[in-house]
Amino acid sequence: MTQKKNLVKINLPGGMVSAGDLYRILEAAEKAGVENIRFGNRQQVIFYVAENKLEVLKQDLMAADIMFELDADVHPNIISSYAIEDVFYHADWLREGVYKDVLDLFDYRPQLKVNLVDNNQTFFPFFTGNLNFIASDTSNYWYLYIRFPKTNIIYAWPSLVYSEDIPGLSSAIESTIFSRQEQFYDQPAVDGNVLHGLVNAGGNFVVQPVTKALKLPDFKLPYYEGFNRYGNKLWLGIYRRDELFSVSFLKDVCKICLKTRVGQLYTTPWKSIIVKGIELTDRDLWDIVLCKHRINVRHASNELNWQVEDLCDYGLDLKNYLVRIFNEEDVRTYRLCFAIKTQPKTGLFGSIIIRTQQQDIKGSEPGTERFEVLHTREFNPNSKEFISFRKNVTKQELSACLIQLCNHFYELQSEPELMAGAVYLKEDATGESEEQEIMLVYQCRNCFTVYNQKYGDEQNLIAAGTPFVEITAYRCPTCEAPKEDFVPVEVQAFAMGLF
Repeated sequence: MTQKKNLVKINLPGGMVSAGDLYRILEAAEKAGVENIRFGNRQQVIFYVAENKLEVLKQDLMAADIMFELDADVHPNIISSYAIEDVFYHADWLREGVYKDVLDLFDYRPQLKVNLVDNNQTFFPFFTGNLNFIASDTSNYWYLYIRFPKTNIIYAWPSLVYSEDIPGLSSAIESTIFSRQEQFYDQPAVDGNVLHGLVNAGGNFVVQPVTKALKLPDFKLPYYEGFNRYGNKLWLGIYRRDELFSVSFLKDVCKICLKTRVGQLYTTPWKSIIVKGIELTDRDLWDIVLCKHRINVRHASNELNWQVEDLCDYGLDLKNYLVRIFNEEDVRTYRLCFAIKTQPKTGLFGSIIIRTQQQDIKGSEPGTERFEVLHTREFNPNSKEFISFRKNVTKQELSACLIQLCNHFYELQSEPELMAGAVYLKEDATGESEEQEIMLVYQCRNCFTVYNQKYGDEQNLIAAGTPFVEITAYRCPTCEAPKEDFVPVEVQAFAMGLF
C-alpha cells in the first residue's frame, strides 16, 4: 500500500535564507526521510513527507522556530528581487537593508501575494503578485500596482508608497478586499478608486505624488547559471532540470557557506538558487561539491527561460520535451520566455504561453491532448493582455507552432513597420477561424507603439476605456513622443483570452 505523503511549504521571505536556517530545514527534512526538495515560483521551499514521519518533522521545525504550511498555500511567500542585486544590476537605492527593513515590519502573514521588486531589472516579474510594489526613482518610495485576486484587473495606486508603510498598507488593503469580496475578490469588474478611498479613510500613510509614469525596461533574461565574476568575487547560480535539489547536496552547500562566511543563499522565481559573495580563493571548495553530487551548471539558455507550475510533473515533462526539440532545431529564444499552464489563474510569467484546453489533463488519453498557444501584447511578459495564436494544437504540432511564433517575434524585431500587427495575429488557413471585428487604434509613428482604448495605458495611468481624443498632454510610453505623433490605424482584432 502506497504511503500517503503530505506537502510541506516553507516561506523564505524575500527569497533570502541564511545558511544556518536552511541547514536546520534540511536536517529536519532529512530526519523525516526526505531526499529532495524544490524551490517554487515564489521563492519558497517545497517538499513531500511521508505520513508516518510527519510528527517528527513538525516537532523539529517548531523546535527550530520555522513556520510551515501542510497541504496548503494560504499564505503565499513575499518575493523580492534582491537575489540579483549587485549580480545582474546595481539598484540606485534599493539595497539589502531596505528589503530587510520592509520584511521585518510585516507583523502578519499575508494571504495576498506581495511582490517587492526594483524597476531596473527584468529577472523578477513585476505583476504576478496581488500587491506589486515597484521601486521608483525617488529614494524609499514605491509604485503600487494592485492585481485584484483571481483576476487580471490591474489598478495603479495614485500615489507613491513610503517603504516603512508597505506592511501597514498591505494589511489595510488585504483586510478591505477580504471584508468586501463581493466588490474586490474574483469579480469581472472592479473599481480600484473605491478601494483606494476605503483604505485611505482608515489609515494615515506617508505618500508622494506620482510625477513620473513607471517605465519598465525591455525584457532580457540574463543567463543565471554557473560561476560568474562580479567585482573581486564570484556568484554561483544552480538550476536543476527536474527541479529537484537533493538534501545532501544542499547541506554541503550550507556547510561551505558557513565555513567561508557566505551569510545567505537566494532563491529565484526560475526555481534556482544563487550564492553571492564567493571568494576567488574558495572556488575549489565549490567545484569539489559540484563534482561530488554530479551537478551540471551549464544548461542551454533556452532551457532556463521557462515557467512551470509548482509540483506539476505534466508541465515539466512537456517543457523538457519541447526544449529537446528546440535544441535539435537550434531555435533562437533570446528575449522570450515561456509558460506552461495546466490550471486556471495561476498567474505565471511568460511572453509565450502554452495552455492545456482540457479541464483535467490527468484524465486525458495520451495523444488526445489539445493546447492553445498565446502570447502577450507585444510579447511583453509583464503584460496581462493575452492574444490567442493557435487553438486545438496537438502535442505533435506544438513545437512547430511555437517555432513559428518565435520566428514571427523576430520578424517584428527586424522589421519595425510590422509592429502594428504585433498585437493582432492572423490565424493560419488550417487553424480554427476566429470572429473578426475592425478596431480603430492609435499608433506612434516613431516606434509603432499602439494605444488601444480598450486597455488604456497603465504606464501613463490612463484607465481602460479612455478614448484617445480625450487624453491631454499624452506621451508615448516607449519613446516619449508627443500625442501629435500618434496616427489612427484600423486593424482586425481577434478574440483575446484572459486567464
